[in-house]
Amino acid sequence: MARLFHVSDVHFGAEDKAAVAWFADTVRAERPDAVIMTGDLTMRARRHEFEAAARWLEGLGVPVTVEPGNHDLPYFNPWARFAQPYARYSRLERLVERPLAVKGVAIVPLRTTARFQWRINWSKGHISRAQLAAALALAEAVPEDAFMLVACHHPLVEAGTHSTARTRGGAGALVELAAAGARAVLTGHVHDPYDVAHEVAAGTVRLIGAGTLSERVRATRPSFNELVIAGDRLDVRVREMR
Repeated sequence: MARLFHVSDVHFGAEDKAAVAWFADTVRAERPDAVIMTGDLTMRARRHEFEAAARWLEGLGVPVTVEPGNHDLPYFNPWARFAQPYARYSRLERLVERPLAVKGVAIVPLRTTARFQWRINWSKGHISRAQLAAALALAEAVPEDAFMLVACHHPLVEAGTHSTARTRGGAGALVELAAAGARAVLTGHVHDPYDVAHEVAAGTVRLIGAGTLSERVRATRPSFNELVIAGDRLDVRVREMR
């Protein structure tokens, strides 16, 4: 049995300090097998925000994988956004888009952020063919008996939440990832948790979104997801801060 904590949208710079401390205390007390962070570690991709995020993640004491979010690309520096969009992740480089294998579960990263898009709102999701090919190559290497999860920031298709992702290439990517063996896709971005069974040609894929630990809450209090995987069964529990 594997037990994973799925957290997202902490937004250091606009974090809920009580929620951030609550999550860290819970991890240290309960010792999950891994933490999956699905993006928006920072609010404006400032260096001091990444430093705070790095200290927080390094203090958890369990394996961690991190996906970039749209807020993690430079906001005020156009040159940095185009030339070195992920440079400020340097302290966290070993954690970013890190495939993980733990107790029969394989976590495959998929980048859904873009430094440029041909539309006004660059906060929405975008999957390039190169990024999808990279994820599919990792999926091909996953053992057949492993339970495969895909981790990315933006929902690949809409899940009925108040906020939207409108991920370009998302629906097609979901079809290909499911055909490659993905059983669930873990995402953030919309700041509300959800768990939706989505039908594609290869069968049913679970779409699982985490809430936020920031001050930018929507319909749900600060929260994270607890995932328990035993054999072919995946149970998801939303853990809200009280």
